[in-house]
Amino acid sequence: MEHQGWVEEGYGDLADEFARNFDEHGELGAAVAVIVDGRKVVDLWGGTADDRTGRPWEKDTAVPIFSCTKGLVSISAHLLAQQGRLDLDAPVATYWPEFARHGKDAITTRMVLTHTAGIPLIEGKLSFQEVTGWLPVIHAIEEQEPLWEPGTAHEYHAHVFGFVVGEVIRRITGTTPGAHFREAIADDLGLTTWLGVPEDQVPRLARIVEAGTGTVLDPDMLLVRCVTMNGVLVFPGADDPHGWNSPALLTAEFPGAGAVSSARGLATLYAAAATGVDGSERLLTADTVTDAVAERASGESWSGFPDLGARWGTGFLIDSPFSTMLGPRSFGNDGAGGQFAFGDDEYGVGFAYTANRMGGPGDARADRLLAALRKRVGANPSGG
Repeated sequence: MEHQGWVEEGYGDLADEFARNFDEHGELGAAVAVIVDGRKVVDLWGGTADDRTGRPWEKDTAVPIFSCTKGLVSISAHLLAQQGRLDLDAPVATYWPEFARHGKDAITTRMVLTHTAGIPLIEGKLSFQEVTGWLPVIHAIEEQEPLWEPGTAHEYHAHVFGFVVGEVIRRITGTTPGAHFREAIADDLGLTTWLGVPEDQVPRLARIVEAGTGTVLDPDMLLVRCVTMNGVLVFPGADDPHGWNSPALLTAEFPGAGAVSSARGLATLYAAAATGVDGSERLLTADTVTDAVAERASGESWSGFPDLGARWGTGFLIDSPFSTMLGPRSFGNDGAGGQFAFGDDEYGVGFAYTANRMGGPGDARADRLLAALRKRVGANPSGG
């Protein structure tokens, strides 16, 4: 496939792998962007944004990014902590008193950011209108009891992660997390990245297409219940009104997995966090990144989900066999559609890959791009 965009000299292998994803690995539409030391060195896009109409993928096409959304919320939280407005190790109830009910008084924001808070899902039944309405979810979280002693085990907090940290942001700033992200970070950087996409941007979004692997997951499995908000959402539900192409979901502030972004937007976000862009000061200081990348959770989960090699810092995946990036200073998040984005202040990198055809088992599209990047910058990551 003939892609569009450009790469700086020395990054040709990455362009080759991007084209190979289309030619050999079933890519539909995708983009990859790399910023090094605040300067864009890779900006590639190509393929089809909407499989129904054939609309092409353009340079700023945004796509649902699933759990890459957590990066937006985590960077926002770390920035507030850096400003002295949020103590990650203080109880959430310091900022949100009602949260303390039913044994949650000792849960800290850091526990939520490390998936160790004991509240990986809301067990109460909510409607789709309620889960996209913010306050009903907040009230349900207030009534939720921890499933284990907070801080003693981990389980992926798929959506509760975003709602709890998002409500802490709202209580501190007076602004919902999506609006705060735009005001505090995204607008200044000109990011095509939204948590709660504006209505006028919906027709321009790339449309998620399912992998077609035929895999059927047990709806009673804890991880599935976490991902579907206890059965309310259809995952990924490409053609379902409660799935991840739903305007009702994407225009709501759904802060664990409902953001949309272009690759350029995500790469710029992580580059701004790690190094600054275009001569600006970095968003997160070296000390903040050191705190973020310290390993906080790993191994088999509380429910017995096997250890796949993932290692969690505070709010981010860190370099590991599961998420091989550049090294011990790398921090990022992946998305269920195969998307991946991260920053690294040692190598001065902001990287993002976005795509609309979801990957099946063994999906290595982002891995191949990252391998080419590591070769270029000379990285030898701990997981590689």
